[in-house]
Amino acid sequence: MSLRIGVIGVGAMGADHILTIESSVPAARVSEVFDADTGRAGDVARSVGASVASSAESLIDSEEVDAVIICSPDHTHADLAKACIAAGKSVLCEKPLAVNAAESLEVVESEVEAQRKFVQVGFMRRYDPGYVELRNTLRNGDIGAPRLVHCLHRNAAAHPSATSEGIVTNSMIHELDTVRWLLEDEVAAIEIRSPLAVGFRDPQLATIEMSSGVLVSVEVFVNASYGYDVRCEVVGTGGTASLVPPQDISLRRQGIDGVRVSDDFIARFTHAYRLELVSWVHGALDGVVRGPNAWDGHVANVIAAAGVASLTQGGCQSIDIAPPPDLYATRS
Repeated sequence: MSLRIGVIGVGAMGADHILTIESSVPAARVSEVFDADTGRAGDVARSVGASVASSAESLIDSEEVDAVIICSPDHTHADLAKACIAAGKSVLCEKPLAVNAAESLEVVESEVEAQRKFVQVGFMRRYDPGYVELRNTLRNGDIGAPRLVHCLHRNAAAHPSATSEGIVTNSMIHELDTVRWLLEDEVAAIEIRSPLAVGFRDPQLATIEMSSGVLVSVEVFVNASYGYDVRCEVVGTGGTASLVPPQDISLRRQGIDGVRVSDDFIARFTHAYRLELVSWVHGALDGVVRGPNAWDGHVANVIAAAGVASLTQGGCQSIDIAPPPDLYATRS
């Protein structure tokens, strides 16, 4: 059986997902696409033999679509995810799940009412071979008990629509999810500061306290000029371990040292996106969500909201999240 996928939003991310499905996910095919730019939608659709839907809603309701990928602007994510749940269709929603915690909670409540998980959130770093290797190192106890984590996330240039708050809710949100998954722990408090007090407050530095007491530093610099650069180091009681990008793993196997940095975030995480899509497709065919779910997306939004409050109001903000509903009792 081939999963028929509808893709909402065919910008850089949506178009890349479509190409990856076409080339690397034999269990699926793209059957319909929708984008506000109808010309671009038509071009992308023709490249894979798909049809163009008249609206996002008609795509979700289409009998030619079994599952949906949401790559449209952030403010559309929550309503589209809820529409997919109402239609009984599996959905891969690019991050963030919603623009605020109230909206992401509505998505969670929709799944609880349906008594089934439909939504996977596009926190693709959980699939990145380097991050997976780092997590396995921690799980194996190779560096003892973790005490500190240092994360770095830099872009060559910010999107023209970027805001100070958006650095937290759209960029740093990757790290806010990753540290929960990497450490298998919850965030207890967050403080975010910037060397700039006014205007576009970039870069930003977050200090995060986990429930276990582990301290995490997160630097996000979206106008770093030199390229797209993501790093992570965990300091334990018996040593340290650092993230190694898949490209550098390959170079090391060839006896070549050095870190390669480009300005292309999709190229950096190309393996992660492919593995994410393969996993999501097989989960959708089986009627399950195996990756980061709606609760994970909601928790990331709650932490991000506290981070924005710290950035704008000052001080360390505590994170108070009720236990997950029974539907999400098992950590993803």
